[in-house]
Amino acid sequence: MSFKLIFALLFTFSTAFAQENNYLLIGTYTGKSEGIYVYNFNTDNADNSMLSVVKADNPSYLAVSPDQKMVYAVAEKAEVTKQGTGGDVASYAFNAATGTLTEINKRFSYGKHPCYVAIDNTGKWVFEGNYSSGSLAVFPVNANGSLDSVSQVIQHTGSGPNKDRQEGPHVHSTIVSPDNKYLFVQDLGLDKVFIYKFDNNTGQLTSGKHPFVSTAPGSGPRHLTFHPNSKYAYLIEEMSADVVAYKYKKGKLKVIQTLHLLPADFKGALGSADIHVSPDGKFLYCSNRGDANNITILKINEKKGTLTIVGHQSTMGKTPRNFTLDPTGNFLLAANQETDNIVIFKVDKETGLLTDTGKSISVSKPVCLKWIKKD
Repeated sequence: MSFKLIFALLFTFSTAFAQENNYLLIGTYTGKSEGIYVYNFNTDNADNSMLSVVKADNPSYLAVSPDQKMVYAVAEKAEVTKQGTGGDVASYAFNAATGTLTEINKRFSYGKHPCYVAIDNTGKWVFEGNYSSGSLAVFPVNANGSLDSVSQVIQHTGSGPNKDRQEGPHVHSTIVSPDNKYLFVQDLGLDKVFIYKFDNNTGQLTSGKHPFVSTAPGSGPRHLTFHPNSKYAYLIEEMSADVVAYKYKKGKLKVIQTLHLLPADFKGALGSADIHVSPDGKFLYCSNRGDANNITILKINEKKGTLTIVGHQSTMGKTPRNFTLDPTGNFLLAANQETDNIVIFKVDKETGLLTDTGKSISVSKPVCLKWIKKD
């Protein structure tokens, strides 16, 4: 065998070995869609293929357990039941060998239209937020990953200045702090980020020393994310299309910057949605719905936590409710709810800018994207 042939074979094998395949989970609004889809995704070249789908009712938000063996999903609805009017939270076992989900059990959400679910770092407690009711609930996780009976329900009260959108509380996300000691609850209806102390032994939430931070009146706080260094947090405001940068320490948020996400000459409906920091901590990405339908790309000053807008990228579709960066940070996937497509962009890790790969995934009303790494 020639040296050139040996080299070519070694290069081929090493390249194939270097390629990283992960599972991509897609939560949807059902109708034409059937439920939660599982795709195989190659984070080297963005090749992808559907592996399975499990039927579910409006699984609009998903959470993956720390050991990646369980997936939790809301059923975003408001049906009349014996327990009240609301939706469900379901647990699913994930089979890493086949890429399939199997429902284990479900629990009543104790509120209308649950839109967010999260799990703590121990994998023992699940939190979900109910948008229309403005409430949140805590569920213990059993040894087999199923959800036990609800252990705590917290009801927010009040209203905001926008009588059409803020007639009452609207819990939009429940974010666990990096140290697992606090739960941050963004309430769009009250213009507040609630900060609850969390005891991972009992699962109890209590008001902390700093029980909340207020946002600008009528801003509509939606989602919060932390920088990988845990020193900074970033809040996206749906109604104002602003991002707020905070200095973070021991359950306390201190504003360091507020920045509008759209160009000064933009005219049209606002509707900012999702927010994520790149895995390397260099860039922040924010999605804008309404009439913008784009991703705002911001560079992070890692010493100060401040932000600078470096560009805007069309999502090549309508209503990017959710998006995700793959675990390697090579690609950004934008889920366009109203055009039934997930567009895949290549990330320039030096500039943060995005380039269309020409690849996409066709799924009806995609609204949540999550990852499970393959062994």
